[in-house]
Amino acid sequence: MTDLSREQSAAVQSIVNAFDVSTDKLKTICDKFVQEMEKGLDHEGATVAMIPSYVSGRCTGEEKGTFLALDLGGTNLRVCQVNLLGHGKSTIQQQKYVLRSELKAGPIRDLCEFIAECVDSFLTEYGNDNSSGPIPLGYTFSFPILQTSVNRGVLKQWTKGFACQGAVGKDPAVLLQDAFRRKNLNVAISAIVNDTVGTLMAHAYQHPDTLMGVIMGTGFNGSYYQDMHQVNKWKGSADQEMVINMESGAFDCEREVLPLTVYDNKLDRLSINVGQQLYEKSVAGMYLGEITRNALIDMIDQRLLFNGRSSAEMNNTWSFETAYMSTIEVDNTPNLDDVGHILESILNIPNTTLADRKIVKTLCHAVGRRAARLGVVCIIGCMLHTKRVGTNCIIAIDGSLFEYYPDFDKNMSDALAEVLGEDARSKVSFDLTKDGSGLGAAIIAMQAAKA
Repeated sequence: MTDLSREQSAAVQSIVNAFDVSTDKLKTICDKFVQEMEKGLDHEGATVAMIPSYVSGRCTGEEKGTFLALDLGGTNLRVCQVNLLGHGKSTIQQQKYVLRSELKAGPIRDLCEFIAECVDSFLTEYGNDNSSGPIPLGYTFSFPILQTSVNRGVLKQWTKGFACQGAVGKDPAVLLQDAFRRKNLNVAISAIVNDTVGTLMAHAYQHPDTLMGVIMGTGFNGSYYQDMHQVNKWKGSADQEMVINMESGAFDCEREVLPLTVYDNKLDRLSINVGQQLYEKSVAGMYLGEITRNALIDMIDQRLLFNGRSSAEMNNTWSFETAYMSTIEVDNTPNLDDVGHILESILNIPNTTLADRKIVKTLCHAVGRRAARLGVVCIIGCMLHTKRVGTNCIIAIDGSLFEYYPDFDKNMSDALAEVLGEDARSKVSFDLTKDGSGLGAAIIAMQAAKA
């Protein structure tokens, strides 16, 4: 960036350095992550909760039947009717419903009534010929739950911008089943499923040896198959393999190893769950745009970007969307026209220079690259814990960040190779499992209905 002033170059380099995660630092973080996994398997109350999902046994791909699935988390509610055909094949009819912001922060009863209305509308449109009894439904609920059975659990806390009143400490399956009863819906929640667990099961329907399910979208979390003999806190039968919902986004809320910047700290202070989910906040798509905006505002305040001029739009929290970063990163036009369009036409920054646009692109890249490098720590940690380094590992990943963010998978793969070596990298497959949590929830509902 030769057209930058000395002061601009120094400031940009300082920010880029703050977001750089060296190989040695990555190794330190991975070692700590494995330690925290083991604490979570040993006792309740650990930072990384390592929650048994009560989903045991692997798919064969020969399961058959028609089941309903709900997927709540992020920006939409998805209602699906899944037809399992066997041979790893399935068909899905689905409808998405936008979750209004007031539903995410209002009384939990209002959210449950909305979900029941959506299910009612879906069944009216698509029908279901299950006249022999209640329709089994798998409920993908993408928030930390302490499960007590495959269809029961207690909400620990809200994440990803949700803050519904009257839900923490309650069973979300019971709350929703009550709403179904009030609407006289012949639907029974037979499984409550974390989205990572659903993603793992969905991919395992075609690839039974899948190791992990990971969500890299609005939020961030992972799940994997665990030999229950190694889970000290588990009081049930140890002679089984069970999917563990890691709740990995909570890792290092003690701030011992994560390379958090002043821009991360500012985001955390203004979030609805201050001091929580710090790992998720450095990786997930919900947060990357805001971290970048904080860095841009810092440059503006130093009069090193946009000639010190901001805009009402840029000054608004959450106004710089992670989707903008994706567009900015792939803009290779001589004048960075797409970058200019986002800055001038959407964010109303007047008259940006090419130097301004280059700075914005550089900072987006620094934040996005760090997210990928930190995100793969969860996968490396799981491979180390399960002693799968050097074996063929299939990682099922769902989420818009992994699917759409430029070079996200490459940056993850490069970081994995730095920590585990090229041979290990060559045996790891990151498989996009698009909208997998709905299919996975239906498979788990089927298993629970037959149990």
